[in-house]
Amino acid sequence: MRLHLHLISDSTGETVTTVARAAVSQFEDVVPVEHVWFFLRSRAQLDRVLTIVEQLPGMVVYTLVSPELRSLLQERCHQLKIPCVPVLDAVMGELTALLGSAGRPQIGRQHAMDDGYYGRIAAMDFAMRHDDGQYPDELEDADVVLVGVSRTSKTPTCVYLANKGVKAANVPLVPDLPQLPYLERLKRPLVVGLTINPDALVHIRRNRQKMMGVADDDAGRFGGDYAEIKRVKEELVVARRLYAKHGWTEIDVTKRSVEETAAAVYQMVQARRDPAFGDLVASPFGTPANA
Repeated sequence: MRLHLHLISDSTGETVTTVARAAVSQFEDVVPVEHVWFFLRSRAQLDRVLTIVEQLPGMVVYTLVSPELRSLLQERCHQLKIPCVPVLDAVMGELTALLGSAGRPQIGRQHAMDDGYYGRIAAMDFAMRHDDGQYPDELEDADVVLVGVSRTSKTPTCVYLANKGVKAANVPLVPDLPQLPYLERLKRPLVVGLTINPDALVHIRRNRQKMMGVADDDAGRFGGDYAEIKRVKEELVVARRLYAKHGWTEIDVTKRSVEETAAAVYQMVQARRDPAFGDLVASPFGTPANA
């Protein structure tokens, strides 16, 4: 089933897009067709969008601050008999009841260029500078260091963490591991080892080889047996022994998306900052390698 989703926002649309996609993902037989209408701040703009909504009926999901635009959108959708959902209203209503006063609506307030914003930019710069084991002498400045064999999603996980303001670095596990002395001396950062099912890793590496245009007869560019099950198993055994030796927390990423892995690591970082929450996150999200 195809569903036209009209995502309307007077700002970047990040909130409405995230909520809509999360909801639709729960329906296996639905194929969403997204129509994104962001930075919509005038009646003329809304009128043009409503013309398209009428031509392609489905569902409207929105975040709008302007009472005038909200009223116009809701009224027109009611006339067209099209569902129209304000994604933040329920939360804002509960906050108003809890706090005893309404907030002061302001377009794009969550994207303000405040300390948090500049902190995220600094974290992104840090992740890019310290990707793939670069500048190991600076690892002590990290909040978290991810360690793992090739193709365990270290880099995208670091980027995702950086978007949350976490300074994340990653170090690949390779023969002789020149960065090991730096890792062993770390005091401040949380070190997390990533592992994965061998068969899944073989599949990922072979796909990587195909993307790079590497045929079976010239796979030497990747180390010859880069995607062979025997080598993969050996690498993972060495990795897990290293995690256990140093007491680094281990996360199995086999069935986790990058977002899920990053969320687990983020909670561990938060638990270190506030130990009162340590017991709450240790069990579901991370297991010490030597447990």
